[in-house]
Amino acid sequence: MERIIKPAFSVIGLEGSTEDGEGFIPALWAQANRRFGEVAALAKTNPDGTLCGVWGAMTDFSRTFQPWEDGFTRGLYLAGVECRDDALPPEGWTKWTIPGFAYLRAECTAPDVFPRTLAELARQGLPLAGAVHDFTDPATGKRYMYFPIRRLAD
Repeated sequence: MERIIKPAFSVIGLEGSTEDGEGFIPALWAQANRRFGEVAALAKTNPDGTLCGVWGAMTDFSRTFQPWEDGFTRGLYLAGVECRDDALPPEGWTKWTIPGFAYLRAECTAPDVFPRTLAELARQGLPLAGAVHDFTDPATGKRYMYFPIRRLAD
C-alpha cells in the first residue's frame, strides 16, 4: 500500500446503481467495453499514447463522493475511462468529476483487499474520507483500490 495525492479528475462512463440488482457492475463493464469506441477520443492519455486510467468510480446516492451506505452495500458506480476535464459525454454516457483526495492505494492481489485495507486504515487511525474507487492501469494491467483518507482543498 502506498499513499498518493490525486487532484480532481473526470471520468466518462456508464452509471449504475446497487438498486439495479446483483451483478450490475459486471454488466456495466461488459456494456462499457462494447461501446468504448463512443468515448475513446475523449479519453485522457499519457505521453506514450496509453490511457491514463480505467475507473470503477463510486459515490453514495447524494453524489457527494461519500462511501457507499449501509455497510458499503448501497450506492452508485461509474464504469469508465479517465477523460479530459472539458470533455462532454455522448448521449447515454455520464461524466463525474471526482474531487481531489489523498489516497491509500492498495493493489488488488487478493480477493480480501477491501476489508484488509479498511482494517489497516483503522489500525493507522486514518479516516475513510470518501468513496473507494477501483482503478486499472492500462499500461501495466494492474488493478488497485483507491481509499480516500483526506479530501484536498478545492
